[in-house]
Amino acid sequence: MEAINTFHHLPHRNFTTKFSQLKSAAVCVVDTASPPPSFPNKLSNLSSLGTAKARHAHIIKMPNEEDSDIKVQSLITSYLELQDFHSAAMVFFLDLEHNYLHWNTFLEDFKNKGGDPTEILQVSAELHNMGVVFGSENLTMLLKMCANLRDSWLGLEIHVCLIKRGFDKDMHAKAALMNFYGSCCGSDSAKKVFHETSDHTSLLWNEAVLVALRNEEWFKGVDVFRRMQFSSTEVDSNAFTITGVVQACGKIGALDEGKQLHGYILRKAIESNLSICNSLIFMYSKNGNVKQARAVFDLVQNRNLSTWNAIIFGYAAHGHLEDAWELLREMETYSIKPDIVTWNSLLSGHLHHGSCQEVLNILQHMQNGGFKPNNRSMTTVLQAVSELHYLHLGQEIHCFVIRNGIDSDIHVITSLLDMYVKNDDLNSARAVFDGIELAGRIDEALDVMKQIKDSGLAPNVVSWTALISGSCQNGYHRQVLDFFYQMQAEGVKPNSATIASLCRACAGLSLLQRGKEAHCISIRNEYVEDVFVCTSLIDMYSKCGSLETAYRVFQAAENKTLASWNSMIMGFSSYGHGKEAISLFHRMREEKKLQPDPITMTALLTGCKHSGLIDEGWRLFDSMKTECGITPTIQHYSCMVDLLARAGYLDEAWDFISQMPVEPDSTVWGAILGSCRTHGSLQLGEIAAKQLFKLEPENPANYVLLMNMYTASERWDDVDRVRDLMERRSLKIGNVWSWIEINNTSMGYLPDTKCVHLNTDDKREKEKALLSHTEKRAITFGLMQTKTNTPVRVIKNTTICADRHTFAEYTSLARKREIILKDGIRFHHFKEGKCSCRELLR
Repeated sequence: MEAINTFHHLPHRNFTTKFSQLKSAAVCVVDTASPPPSFPNKLSNLSSLGTAKARHAHIIKMPNEEDSDIKVQSLITSYLELQDFHSAAMVFFLDLEHNYLHWNTFLEDFKNKGGDPTEILQVSAELHNMGVVFGSENLTMLLKMCANLRDSWLGLEIHVCLIKRGFDKDMHAKAALMNFYGSCCGSDSAKKVFHETSDHTSLLWNEAVLVALRNEEWFKGVDVFRRMQFSSTEVDSNAFTITGVVQACGKIGALDEGKQLHGYILRKAIESNLSICNSLIFMYSKNGNVKQARAVFDLVQNRNLSTWNAIIFGYAAHGHLEDAWELLREMETYSIKPDIVTWNSLLSGHLHHGSCQEVLNILQHMQNGGFKPNNRSMTTVLQAVSELHYLHLGQEIHCFVIRNGIDSDIHVITSLLDMYVKNDDLNSARAVFDGIELAGRIDEALDVMKQIKDSGLAPNVVSWTALISGSCQNGYHRQVLDFFYQMQAEGVKPNSATIASLCRACAGLSLLQRGKEAHCISIRNEYVEDVFVCTSLIDMYSKCGSLETAYRVFQAAENKTLASWNSMIMGFSSYGHGKEAISLFHRMREEKKLQPDPITMTALLTGCKHSGLIDEGWRLFDSMKTECGITPTIQHYSCMVDLLARAGYLDEAWDFISQMPVEPDSTVWGAILGSCRTHGSLQLGEIAAKQLFKLEPENPANYVLLMNMYTASERWDDVDRVRDLMERRSLKIGNVWSWIEINNTSMGYLPDTKCVHLNTDDKREKEKALLSHTEKRAITFGLMQTKTNTPVRVIKNTTICADRHTFAEYTSLARKREIILKDGIRFHHFKEGKCSCRELLR
């Protein structure tokens, strides 16, 4: 494999200047006839970017002048001040042999002046493309940047460069690789780099510890440090590593290990290191040993703000509030001013020990001192307001939160929710709750929950419910169950909103047993009369294959809302009980005088299409505007197309599409394509497929449907053509699965080989392919593992084909067992050889 000639994924920038003896270049070189400018000591004398570039040109011409290194540093600073970040990075890189030790300072200055660190990587790509050869130090530095910026692709390319140049044996490069892989791929990947090296130097051992700590794997970090001490090679821990491990002992409550580390520090005679002392004070404070924390504090000679903050935190967190204030006053006598960390420690300490009124006084005191409260300050203050029931003050703080842009912080949001709920302002609580956005932010939310615990607070039911509800709304159903179990383990009692979200998660996963447990919890806590819980239970039982139980819950509900009726109607419809759905609809209108909404009509039309009720479907569709005042949406038009097409009225469905006042979408054309496969209308199927390929070109299911149609017609060239199209678009058929929940020999049939699109006439080969169908395996396993009087419930992620449908029918007859199978579209209830779908298959 060729050595890397470019960093491929970075955009290319035109770069035409040439570099001279100093290996440096002026981005814009002035006229060489102009007199060489003087080099003032102060940057303020630089009048413009042009002046800086003129000086750059002079450095190129006179690289051996005295103080050239100072002049280069001055030039880099000039470019940064003038915000020519590209030129600053270029000069820095090409004089790296002098600049390497200044890397961290340069990066900090680069960011402080407004530069985007990715531009540094861009410059490195440009130089590489120009043929500049990077040494080990350059590549090591770039790897560190890739780790900071989580740029995994460039980091991998640099790794290849290191190998090809033979630099991968360099210990500094190895450490940088561990840092990179630990940041971008996790500590296990960094561990592989470590174990690939036979010579485990102090540098690599320290890096192994730091990788774990940077990934917040505190226990692992402490364990790696322990193994480092007992390694066969003599290794030394640096102060930075020791500081991190001591802090980790504080975070995980490892007091004994922390004491051992303290002894290690004394034996190494490094107890005078200020960072190590500060970490010891923090460790003892977090572990509740304030006396020992104070002993370390008293021995520190040159205390800084972090030293004072660590001890003040310890005293405040453990209720020694007067001592904390005394330390604050003493600190100020040393001309050390408190910062936001100091004030937050005092706020938190007073809250946890019941001095809620004092929390408000501290807030006023810190504001008078010119300190602006941050999100952590507001979280503590809001909790104090909740306990004091000061609703008006809480509303003022809510305004402050919005004005200062911290209303998106989950800490603050959950505290606002708690404050409004405890002050009986449920409308405001609901408004805050509805504004929570957790899409794609589950990790962030979990991190916030962790921070709440780390700060000594216990997340309450509002915090947990916000996390659970947000996860459920965004489809993270499995995580909802995990969060709920964790919430129970921590002794937090769920509220009705928690249970409603839990039921929706069980419905999303079709976990009937878990749903029953949620139902039991709602009964024990007397939430079954809550309309949200009731509706969620109806929906859960319907989607988990227990329609009878769903109907019993519906019947028992005293205060049924429209949502409750809609859920039950949709339940009947999903099982193909269209007439029962329509009957329930009439009962809703006549007995309860409830007006339907668009969701009601979608549920009814769904029932009609699953039951083949064409006349009833037309009547309901026509009545939407005239009787209910509902304008049909694309969902309603799609149901009608599906209804006609499933029943074989393809021409009528085509005419209906032609007269629709809205543009047909993928659901409309998908209904046509599926029915064309069932009824063998290849010409119309090709039209529908063409439209689907435009609307959703990345959906492989449409291509498979068309291939199945071509297979049935034995048009193998067309099958290959569609398969080639999928390959060109890099589309793959997703995994097909069926599963059955068990506790937390069937009758013979002829396989329907038309379901198999293999280019072969060998029926045996096709029959072998059918034997591996996942739902057959799941049904067989269920028959083996469950009692003879219980239904077998199977969930499948795709539509069931005719062959598997026949298998399930015969199995239900032969084994005298009910089989309830939920496929990608609907429920199939097999009983005594018959199915609830009445053979109305797509």
